[in-house]
Amino acid sequence: MPEARVERTFEAPIDQVWKMWVEPEQFASWYGPPGAVIPTCEMDVELSGRRFIAMEMEGPNGAMQMYFVGEFVEIDPPTRLVYSESLANADGSPQDTSAMPPGAPTSTQVIVELTDVGGTSTEVIVRHVGIPADSPGAMGWQLALGKLAARLADSATSG
Repeated sequence: MPEARVERTFEAPIDQVWKMWVEPEQFASWYGPPGAVIPTCEMDVELSGRRFIAMEMEGPNGAMQMYFVGEFVEIDPPTRLVYSESLANADGSPQDTSAMPPGAPTSTQVIVELTDVGGTSTEVIVRHVGIPADSPGAMGWQLALGKLAARLADSATSG
């Protein structure tokens, strides 16, 4: 199965980076590419807990919305988070995928691994299983982690 993998080291302690992934307000502050807004971020961070994310952004043909739904599969604070993800409708129900290309996954899995580096930095590896390494989704993770780095830097200077 294809997999996008992104690695990045953040100048922030592991507990702070973990909160960025599991606290809805924090996650919504950085998720998505530049210009994206997350008006809805619902996360019940427990095993089999539901996630529902709404993303709005400007596309080549004007404003567009995307919705993602899934559940938490593995939670090991503050080092590992695994969740499923599927495209959804605005009401949070999984989207009809019959129009997708044959072989395209109806559900993907996001694996986030955090490693403490000297108590002051955190290495993060994001593996998105089910999307190709050269896909727009993979580029989206690169851009989102850039926003996460900026968010962590802002909180370091204001906190």
